[in-house]
Amino acid sequence: MARHRLFDEDILVIGLGRFGAAAAIEMDRLGYRVHAIEGDGAQAEKFSRRLTRVLAADAADPSQLAQAKPQDFRVAVVGIGTSIESSLLTAGNLVDAGVPSIWAKAVSAEHARLLERIGVHHVIFPEAESGNRVAHLVNDRMMGYIEFEDGYAIVKMSPPQEMIGFTLAETDIRKKYGVTVVGVKAPGEDFTHAVPETKVGRHHIMIVSGPSKLIEQLASRP
Repeated sequence: MARHRLFDEDILVIGLGRFGAAAAIEMDRLGYRVHAIEGDGAQAEKFSRRLTRVLAADAADPSQLAQAKPQDFRVAVVGIGTSIESSLLTAGNLVDAGVPSIWAKAVSAEHARLLERIGVHHVIFPEAESGNRVAHLVNDRMMGYIEFEDGYAIVKMSPPQEMIGFTLAETDIRKKYGVTVVGVKAPGEDFTHAVPETKVGRHHIMIVSGPSKLIEQLASRP
């Protein structure tokens, strides 16, 4: 039977060390088709049966990266941390390929500055941003994600289309998805506590709480 996918999209992950592997495995669990590039052949083989595709190659080399067709991906995550040079060259190759959303791990403030100068869209410090957490943020709907040990999460996210122009009572999100909209924020205003009469606009940001798996279902909606 075909696997149900919350996020029906192909994602490219480069580097399967601790951070990259955690991001890749969590994105696979969320339903993404994860394509990975890993320079260490043994490490690539280790994940070959767990991800959609794993290529043993050096992504810092444009000709080797080209085998993965990076231009076909909307999102790429660079988890390389052992070599700043490889990280920068790989990120630069992804920028040259025109990948719209590039996330890259930084090991220092200077590394982060150079990644941003190259054109990386999201720079991650693993001490603050785990690979697991980043996996939930790459879909562009969630802007913040905190998960607790019991599978409960609180997220900051943009509303799905089905909520826009309706009050919380009209959409009945709590009954439909099993999550609670705690607060909303309109541009230029502070967060306000959500009530049934709260009307959700296109540019609102919502604070949503509930079981992480149920929040993922809401975040997967167009």
